[in-house]
Amino acid sequence: MSLAAYCVICCRRIGTSTSPPKSGTHWRDISKGSLFLTYEVLALKKAVTLDTQVVEREKMKSYIYVHTVSLDKGENHGIAWQARKELHKAVRKVLATSAKILRNPFADPFSTVDIEDHECAVWLLLRKSKSDDKTTRLEAVREMSETHHWHDYQYRIIAQACDPKTLIGLARSEESDLRFFLLPPPLPSLKEDSSTEEELRQLLASLPQTELDECIQYFTSLALSESSQSLAAQKISTHCDKIEANGGLQLLQRLYRLHKDCPKVQRNIMRVIGNMALNEHLHSSIVRSGWVSIMAEAMKSPHIMESSHAARILANLDRETVQEKYQDGVYVLHPQYRTSQPIKADVLFIHGLMGAAFKTWRQQDSEQAVIEKPMEDEDRYTTCWPKKVHCIQKQRTS
Repeated sequence: MSLAAYCVICCRRIGTSTSPPKSGTHWRDISKGSLFLTYEVLALKKAVTLDTQVVEREKMKSYIYVHTVSLDKGENHGIAWQARKELHKAVRKVLATSAKILRNPFADPFSTVDIEDHECAVWLLLRKSKSDDKTTRLEAVREMSETHHWHDYQYRIIAQACDPKTLIGLARSEESDLRFFLLPPPLPSLKEDSSTEEELRQLLASLPQTELDECIQYFTSLALSESSQSLAAQKISTHCDKIEANGGLQLLQRLYRLHKDCPKVQRNIMRVIGNMALNEHLHSSIVRSGWVSIMAEAMKSPHIMESSHAARILANLDRETVQEKYQDGVYVLHPQYRTSQPIKADVLFIHGLMGAAFKTWRQQDSEQAVIEKPMEDEDRYTTCWPKKVHCIQKQRTS
């Protein structure tokens, strides 16, 4: 029943609810009023159009829909579709010709894919990065890292669609844009009436203490009794599986963020992650927890200690180009990134009993640190000189 008809019936009901009129004049007035009201309602309905499909259309914008294409080549797709297809074929012929003249970056199977031309490079590199051929994969990662003219969404496409090997390779490429890396996933909420330090103590207490030497047992008990030393026992490599199973990767990431103003604590946390990365069966968990994105940013730090810890983690994760595994206390000074230059020799710097991996090789104490009050380690010492010596830049230094 239409709105206009309903209004007419209501008006008639109102008219008949009173006492009968004395003449027919009253009914004529009501009829005229009903017709006028009906006309206004119809005019309003015509002027105001309610689109009931607007909600569905807005919902569709929140998803990615893949349009299916019929396998029947003889099916009629319309003039617009045919024209677009022919245009893409012409563009690809031009690209293929220029590719042969330059360095042939396009693969033959990719020429049949129906996507926008300006997206070809993104999806081609993704395809190459998942190739069965190792050389092709490494070349794809190198081309991605050297690309700096894409839009933000194109970097995000790579970040969302690449596999862990490609992600690690990009993190170990010196020129990679940080937009290749997604933010780490949200951390789980803390337990009720619990703190980060309390959960860390519980994690330490859950680690097995059997078959360990007295030194490790001592420092573990010390960590349980003193909150400031809570990270001391986290370097035990035999406990890596237990740490991962109890949510230690997420807990350490929470601590890393919480102590963003304390480089020493962050380096201890990275040392733990580097030890866990020695176990290849834990690599997928480390990648999923978002540590690769964090280390990609740390690699670009101007502080040698921070960047070296990050380089060790990523090198232990990178099984594509690195055959060695860097144990606890071993740090790569050069090359920290992937490189195509041949390694002619290995140069190993070993410090004494009272030395340290970085402080032993400082050039001299900073004058500012001598004159003023003591500062953090990063400001107290000058740059580690083995990393700056040009005569060993073609050697692998650690």
